[in-house]
Amino acid sequence: MIDRERDNISDPQRVRAMTHPIRLRLLDYLGTVPDATATECAEHVGESVASCSFHLRMLAKYEFVERAPSRGREKPWRLVARARSSSPDMDDPESVQATSALALAHLEFQIGLIRGWLEQAHREESDWALASVETSSHVLMTREETAALSKAIAELTDAYAGRWEDPSQRPEGARPVRMFAMVFPDQGSNPNPGHGNDGDTEAK
Repeated sequence: MIDRERDNISDPQRVRAMTHPIRLRLLDYLGTVPDATATECAEHVGESVASCSFHLRMLAKYEFVERAPSRGREKPWRLVARARSSSPDMDDPESVQATSALALAHLEFQIGLIRGWLEQAHREESDWALASVETSSHVLMTREETAALSKAIAELTDAYAGRWEDPSQRPEGARPVRMFAMVFPDQGSNPNPGHGNDGDTEAK
């Protein structure tokens, strides 16, 4: 059973421990199953059992995964927390650097998933394709409002998280759905713009 829904990380050693493409894929896969052995992980992520075993042990060392109850001779792994978020300790340069590196690695991982969806979206049922959205916004907000928006986005999917462990919570027709979002200050715009319309764009 997963101990907690969200793990907030700022320690640079823990952040760096996640910053590896295989580990990101392992964490992603373990978020979709109650537990999995290194062999099952290897089959899913397309890596060797030895490689997955090594990366799972490293993830366990930094408390991202743990041993699940044995299945006979099999020794599966499971997540410690359903979701993870990282925020830098601004007083620690190592934390800032590590968090930036993780964000870039995670962005590359998500781009791969999004590209895969776009390449086959035309084969989806029309209702599912129409329900999917790519959206962006360009608005004026205070630092406090930005932090509140970031927290609200992080909490959006938490309401549905229990459905992985408890099939009875899944409504008919439910299937895995992903959400990826970033909230960040615009580095190229005038921080004190005059009157004008804020830009919002949306494409389905």
